[in-house]
Amino acid sequence: MADRRVVLVICDGHRRDFVRPELCPAIVDLARTGRRFDNHRGVFPSVTRTSSASIATGCHPARHGLHGNTMGLPEGDGVVVHDVGPPQFRDAMRRALGRTLKTPTLAERLRDAGGVIVFSNVSPGAAYFQDPDGHGHVYHRAGSFGPGVTPIAPLDIAKDASGDRAMAERFCGEVLRERRPPLAVLWLSDPDATMHAAELGGPEHLRSIASADSCVAQVRGTVDALRRAGEDILLMVGSDHGQETVTGAIEVDRLLVEAGLKDSLDSTDVAVASQGTSGLIYVAPRAAHRRAHIEAFVRAQDWVDGVFVGDGLAAIGMEPEGHLHMAFSMAKTDAANAHGCPGGSLIVAKAGAAEKLGLGQHGGTGRFEQAPFLTIEGSGFAPGTVCADPTCIIDIAPTALTHLGMSADDMDGRALQGR
Repeated sequence: MADRRVVLVICDGHRRDFVRPELCPAIVDLARTGRRFDNHRGVFPSVTRTSSASIATGCHPARHGLHGNTMGLPEGDGVVVHDVGPPQFRDAMRRALGRTLKTPTLAERLRDAGGVIVFSNVSPGAAYFQDPDGHGHVYHRAGSFGPGVTPIAPLDIAKDASGDRAMAERFCGEVLRERRPPLAVLWLSDPDATMHAAELGGPEHLRSIASADSCVAQVRGTVDALRRAGEDILLMVGSDHGQETVTGAIEVDRLLVEAGLKDSLDSTDVAVASQGTSGLIYVAPRAAHRRAHIEAFVRAQDWVDGVFVGDGLAAIGMEPEGHLHMAFSMAKTDAANAHGCPGGSLIVAKAGAAEKLGLGQHGGTGRFEQAPFLTIEGSGFAPGTVCADPTCIIDIAPTALTHLGMSADDMDGRALQGR
């Protein structure tokens, strides 16, 4: 185990069609010595917090139980939507459900084999659900913890490109060269953080891609040096989802109230959890008689392009647990924005919230938000080759365990060695 290691770098929100030589030469060059996966997909919803849990467990949300960036939790005789992002959500989930994730993470599986160290610059929720129960080490600017969720010093960085670069430098020195865990994860905030605040394909977006690429180059250089010293390191570089341009905003909860299907905007009988370009609808038992009417209402709208109920939820990797009744993805377009970047979507807006039209968002089933990238370099992956078979971010965990010589049983994903 000591000489076999896995290094995973996630460039949050980096959609595959922006992996170009002129924008990110280090990531592109990695395919020269590694294997590129050209039909790689995310999970539904295509949001960071759910994707983090899926990468950590190798499972879809139906198995691991984290529904989205926001999630309904039972409260009294109703359902209350919580933001998964803040640090306190993890404890709120445990109080409401008696658990965090339903399936073991890589940190739990590797707890007695040298452990996992995660450096993350995304939201606290996305970082913490790499290891919500404290089996390894998670470092984040809002608070870090070690085994047993023991507090340790937070990362002293900003949530921007400069913070990513500072984090990558510390990661390469402290984690890769000094502490040397079997699995080391570096999760960058860009280009996603910038894409939410800028137009896709615009100068700010392109600069954020270049910054993320510089972090990848630093990690790759460190890994190469360690390999020359005799270590067998599997390097995986990818993203969790893509993004699309916001074309409009729909206040779904307000429409349900106006249709008589939800008592009021703040009622807990029916709850809408926005996932950006998709949404989840929870229906409390006391409103169960409205389920068919809610489904019929949503299906009749021109602002949706997919509605998933019952077996349809299972087909997208979701499960009707915790009063979850329905998922839906918002209407899409392949039209390009002012910078020639194709792909747009309506979003699920919170009632009364000001939404930033024309900027980046994700969460649904659109072809661009469901187009992350993945390249793997190391033993088991022929240099300069391309895999066109469908793969998914849930394949990352079993691939890591396979390289480490450990069992990858009871996962939805499959190891990519030999694919």
